[in-house]
Amino acid sequence: MIRYALICDQAHEFESWFSTSASFESQAKRGLVTCPVCDSAKVERAVMAPNVSRTDRGPKAPEPAGEPAAHAAAPAPVALMSEKEKALREMVAALHRHVHDNAEHVGRRFAEEALKIHHGETEERAIYGEATPDDARMLHDEGVAFVPLPRLPDSQN
Repeated sequence: MIRYALICDQAHEFESWFSTSASFESQAKRGLVTCPVCDSAKVERAVMAPNVSRTDRGPKAPEPAGEPAAHAAAPAPVALMSEKEKALREMVAALHRHVHDNAEHVGRRFAEEALKIHHGETEERAIYGEATPDDARMLHDEGVAFVPLPRLPDSQN
């Protein structure tokens, strides 16, 4: 297994494991490697220091049998999620709570309702819902101001 330091086109840095270098290249080319922060598929390997064992010191002497190493410390716990990522996830969750509490959910009628508001056919109000990529293009072409919400982080990850 190979651990790569990766960076997306938005300068988010993260790591991922691949079985081989070719596996990374193949997955990245097909858009399967995405940034966990912004979901961008424009990902490349970041510059990283190699992790190579020194051979000029000779083999390490084995510990005497039955005597635990006095200097061996217990392995430190490893954080699965950085503090920055935790903070980002909380901000996205707070944004979703704010939208939920202050706007009307119109579901799959989002594009239709946004157009009605834009053309003055219905009262102006804050709405949220779902739109297909074609709906989003149409709204953009019509000059409707809207902002896609980032996906809500899965609390199990």
